[in-house]
Amino acid sequence: MFDLVIRNGLLVDPETGLEQVGDVAVQDGIIQRVGSFSGNAQREIDATGLVVAPGFIDLHAHGQCVASDRMQAFDGVTTSLELEVGILPVSNWYARQQERGRVLNYGASVAWAFARISAMIGRPVEPSLSFMGKCYDDPRWSENTASSSELRDILSLVGQGLSEGGLGIGIPHAYVPGVGAKELVDLCTLAKRHEVPTYTHIAYSSNIDPRSSIEAYTRLIGYAGATGAHMHICHFNSTSLLDIRQAAELVSTAQKQGLNITVEAYPYGTGSTVIGSPLFGEAAFRERTGSPYTAIQRVDDGHRFESREEVLDVQRERPDTLVLWHFLDVESDPSAQDLLDVSVLYPGGVIASDAMPWTLPDGSVYEGLDWPLPETAVAHPRSSGTFSRFLREYLRERSRVSLCEAMRRCSLGPAKILETVSPQMRRKGRLQERCDADIVVFDADTITDRADFAAMNRPSEGVRYLLVNGQSVISGGELNRDAFPGQPVRGYCGVV
Repeated sequence: MFDLVIRNGLLVDPETGLEQVGDVAVQDGIIQRVGSFSGNAQREIDATGLVVAPGFIDLHAHGQCVASDRMQAFDGVTTSLELEVGILPVSNWYARQQERGRVLNYGASVAWAFARISAMIGRPVEPSLSFMGKCYDDPRWSENTASSSELRDILSLVGQGLSEGGLGIGIPHAYVPGVGAKELVDLCTLAKRHEVPTYTHIAYSSNIDPRSSIEAYTRLIGYAGATGAHMHICHFNSTSLLDIRQAAELVSTAQKQGLNITVEAYPYGTGSTVIGSPLFGEAAFRERTGSPYTAIQRVDDGHRFESREEVLDVQRERPDTLVLWHFLDVESDPSAQDLLDVSVLYPGGVIASDAMPWTLPDGSVYEGLDWPLPETAVAHPRSSGTFSRFLREYLRERSRVSLCEAMRRCSLGPAKILETVSPQMRRKGRLQERCDADIVVFDADTITDRADFAAMNRPSEGVRYLLVNGQSVISGGELNRDAFPGQPVRGYCGVV
């Protein structure tokens, strides 16, 4: 007798190309049977008319708490990872997550920026995203080139994080404009030595030289070629801006030459970050990005900035303030949608949300257990609806991808990016026997995002069932508030 059998669903496995009606049996958190079979189970789900697929894997999720997990569960996500920025200390963070309990599987890379903060300004490190924003009050870690002794300390801290299970190295280069090429080469060499990916926010987001996005991508490609490191490009859309076509050509050429470069994007023309980002304070922000200051919007109260002076004031007072940046007007400009499509549909690319933490009016991050979330909790809509928006728009409404390709971008593709650093990922992103029972069951005809910039915390619709390690997080479209089945996803670091 199995724990659970899902009956008569449209089974989709992006690795084998399976796409047929059948059944899935689960026992002890593992998929035991895939196909048509008889047999008893303690529980059955009738999935007639629904898609049964491997749960979505989000490589780029900054929320990392139960509140964020629950919202992402309705978006079909079963594994939520903090990789672009990362965490430090790594072991402390994993222990804290296990103690608190998580709804989704979780994991993090090693935060190189945090290692810089520790080594260069002596600030005690806190394992949270907001920590980096707060440390802009002493920007030496961001603006200065590391000395030889500081660099030794930085690399030692990063290496320690890898030994504690970090899933690679987070390199938010744009937030550290003072870093030198020698440090980045050493960092990428360390990644290659341990065969772990780097997750890079490229150095510049700009349409004009010098320090253009194209220069930044050329540099990233150079680091990949010079060191052999796996360079994963975070949010290909928001860092390429109006030059996405040329950026895509550069990356494609590098991949054809055998360089290990991978790409993610999210289906929005609006980004989100902290106001402390050096980009917003640049004197030539409008010329470099093509955006007016009114394109920068505070998350907590919706206020739009009017001038550079106003931006600089907030950078001094509250550098960790979360903001939205409306860099492409996809709602009314067809050419903007075309540019976004280049990144979202990049061949071999994957979907990742860059989900931001849920923030309360006082600027604090909401980490409570209330469901639904408090009405005052806000974030970017991508924190609620990235994957369902992609499926609604690119699969159902515009038919730009097949069902199997959509599942590859949401599940198998992210899993394969991580397989060299985490053997666990070889059991995820697949609807196959002996793989983890991280399963999403959704209605392809109705799945949709509901969050927008006026109502950011509305959960998506269309996910009828969601299993994490075989346990039901969503059943019949309703959240199981007592479910905390998330397990850590750790990296391994070989002996060097």
